[in-house]
Amino acid sequence: MVLTSFFGFIGCKSSTDPSNWSSRKIDKWFEKGEWLNGWTVSPDASVNRKELAVSYFKNKERWDKAFTFLKTSDLFQLELKRYEIDGDNLYAPVSEYLTKNEADAKFEAHQKYIDIQYVISGIEQISVSPLSMKKDVLVPYDSTKDVGFMTVTKCKSINATPDKFFIFFPSDIHRPGVKAGENSQVRKVVVKVRVD
Repeated sequence: MVLTSFFGFIGCKSSTDPSNWSSRKIDKWFEKGEWLNGWTVSPDASVNRKELAVSYFKNKERWDKAFTFLKTSDLFQLELKRYEIDGDNLYAPVSEYLTKNEADAKFEAHQKYIDIQYVISGIEQISVSPLSMKKDVLVPYDSTKDVGFMTVTKCKSINATPDKFFIFFPSDIHRPGVKAGENSQVRKVVVKVRVD
């Protein structure tokens, strides 16, 4: 009986640690969508499901607050400023800008924060590449600004529109804000979720 309880406890522990989950279990959790806290925008197919699951269960309260902010805020009416959701653990700058030409945009990566990027209105192209595809460092990582700029050997480019959002982990190099066709106005929120 003691052994049964012990193994039951071990089973429960592993069931809440997604680093041990099968791909099928991660997909099932992801597609159920409870982690969205009722926000009805879809995640882009580029989102790393396993990294999301591991980070979500590590900092569930932080992620829940992030998606609650996205669900309950009138994103079209928010002032263009940084919103403090949970101090340095979680904040969200809202901005408007004209999309750039590809030659004027740089690939970037962060170490301290995960980005939830959502185009509220307009359209832009976002290019994504794994950190393993980093080629040359253009601007070394600045820990104060939590950003470094680089080139990549190859990437995937995706149009970001109001029907989907993106999540970029420290393992994701990304280049947002590029024109998709013509240069156009974009309104965007980036929720910054601290890694640890």
